[in-house]
Amino acid sequence: MAHLCWAREHVSWTRQQWGSVLFTDESIFILESDSGRLLIWREQRTRYYQSNTLENHSYRGGGIMVLAGISLGGHTDLHVFHGGTLTGVRYRDEILDPYVRPYAGAIGNDFILMDGNARPHRAVVVEYHLEGHGLERIKWPAQSPDLNPIEHLWDYLGRQVAALSPPTRSLDELKQGLLRVWSSLPISVSDNLIDSLKSRCRQYIQVRSGHIPY
Repeated sequence: MAHLCWAREHVSWTRQQWGSVLFTDESIFILESDSGRLLIWREQRTRYYQSNTLENHSYRGGGIMVLAGISLGGHTDLHVFHGGTLTGVRYRDEILDPYVRPYAGAIGNDFILMDGNARPHRAVVVEYHLEGHGLERIKWPAQSPDLNPIEHLWDYLGRQVAALSPPTRSLDELKQGLLRVWSSLPISVSDNLIDSLKSRCRQYIQVRSGHIPY
């Protein structure tokens, strides 16, 4: 029901309104060795973990957690977390201050942040920080990755890195590959995903339940 209500509230939003939103998300990319063949894949639904901790993963090759944001006409740099748990303090110090606040200043007074519903995003220290700097967040329905346009960029990013030549052989090479591919991300790719929000909302309203095929 929350998804349907959200879709009804935003189906009439104009491109100009969506242009004020910075969509952010985090993901974990795994480098795994399987029978001598290296695989790069993205762990699904990382946003909904109670805590995102790389040390909790037992994959033979290891993993890298990243976070980034996109808006119409641009995107933030890709941030790579270096171990440990993503807490509210880390989210404030590593994401909000160096990435979100400058982006908000560039967009102007209409700026809105979309940051999902992960526990670190809702920490008291984060709430105080956003309020203190006058940063507004868009209300986002829980567990709705099919609505978040940046969610689909992670799959694109993983495919592009997996296709690099020479192939990725280490975590450091994985990190460098992710950074290199992200820095050359065509703006048209992220813009098209954001522009699809109206049709996603319409489809949610039509089906009224379930997940939309994006």
